[in-house]
Amino acid sequence: MEKILIVGCKNTMDDVCIGCSRCLVAFNRRQGIFEIYEDTDAEIVGMVGCGGCPAPAIVTRLMQVKLWNAPMNEKPTVIHIAPCIAEQCPYKEEIIKKITAKAGIRVIEGTHPYVPKDIFA
Repeated sequence: MEKILIVGCKNTMDDVCIGCSRCLVAFNRRQGIFEIYEDTDAEIVGMVGCGGCPAPAIVTRLMQVKLWNAPMNEKPTVIHIAPCIAEQCPYKEEIIKKITAKAGIRVIEGTHPYVPKDIFA
């Protein structure tokens, strides 16, 4: 079974993306990047913010996820980078580089497809 951890932008998760519902709905519907799990047993085991710009504590945040989930014997097998980082963050490359270097599991850019093409069109 795939165990998914979603990493998103702290600012967006706190102030804009209420409940991160777009990521969760896309996973439940297997839409967007989550299409890769169409015929796979998979679940989301957590969502975590980057820790704030420029994400100097992202590795610490991942260690906290590991520690927090250890009593339940849960750990992610794959990390998805939410669109708030993958498509909008000026620190994206550095964040993904840090996560990839330390996580020891696959890192996939993207989650949901619900980003508007044109805001006022």
